[in-house]
Amino acid sequence: MDARPFEALLLVSFGGPERPEDVMPFLENVTAGRGIPRDRLADVGRHYELFGGVSPINRLNRELLDAIRLDFAAHELDLPVYWGNRNWDPYLRDSVRQLADDGISRAICFVTSAYSSYSGCRQYRENLFEASSDLPVRLSRLRHYFNHPGFVTPFVEATRAALADAPAGAHVVFVTHSIPSAMNEMSGGPGRQAYLRQHRAVADEVARQVGAQDWSLAFCSRSGSPRVPWLEPDINDHLTALHRGGATAVVVVPIGFVSDHMEVVYDLDTEARATAERLGLVLVRAATPGAHPLFVEMVRDLVLERAAVERGEAVDRCTVGPLGASHDVCADGCCPNPQALLPTIA
Repeated sequence: MDARPFEALLLVSFGGPERPEDVMPFLENVTAGRGIPRDRLADVGRHYELFGGVSPINRLNRELLDAIRLDFAAHELDLPVYWGNRNWDPYLRDSVRQLADDGISRAICFVTSAYSSYSGCRQYRENLFEASSDLPVRLSRLRHYFNHPGFVTPFVEATRAALADAPAGAHVVFVTHSIPSAMNEMSGGPGRQAYLRQHRAVADEVARQVGAQDWSLAFCSRSGSPRVPWLEPDINDHLTALHRGGATAVVVVPIGFVSDHMEVVYDLDTEARATAERLGLVLVRAATPGAHPLFVEMVRDLVLERAAVERGEAVDRCTVGPLGASHDVCADGCCPNPQALLPTIA
């Protein structure tokens, strides 16, 4: 298989602490420049205490990394795979420096964020520019894959399995990370609301494939000032409203997340489950893609697709649903930084 002109794949993720003493430094990295009081960080840090001071995200990234390498080898795709994080070790800067030290001059980046938004796309592109600007490595980013069947089908399978474990008539709640309403408004460009449109398209596609008529979209992991509007309803408020409306069981499908990291295991498996138990609601949570074979295969498909485009070849872009394939290169006004105009890759 031909990955030219790319010489490596860089798996790009958020990162997370792997020891209790790492929790506060990690949270300080995540919130740098946002003026978050230390007592608020300490409150969030207590979420990590429930899991021994360790986020699952790095372990899950290692599992995905191993699966991608095995898949590439099995399909004779000679492309080394590296890994770097925005907020914790291994940091992007160190990973890009390793690329340079290994003689890699061009790499393609797979970001573990499937949707359009400043925090889910442009911020990573800013980070990648900063990490590579003085190094002889050219970085490109794979397109958004929210509607690639390698992302959607694992959710279809997981939702079917969860519905089979739930009482008949369970309401399906699709959940994603909340973002400021203004960030959603500017995602994909001014007024486009790409973040919300993309999630609704995925939810509708999954619901259609599993035959769920009774479904809704909710949000989790809100942070920041209560005076700033964020996307709603919050999952806990939504569960309360569903209960008041007569629901007795819900299937929660975390379509905003590629794996079971902290927003899933705390916000959904811990906090939302406690809300459901208090209300007397049966809650069954569907699995995320993680290292699902179709998700791993999707990474290879996207790499080969983009490599062919770079070589000037015609490609068939694999998607499901109404929105079509996302762009390879972002427009100047796509998902703008709300605070400053910073240089980016791609």
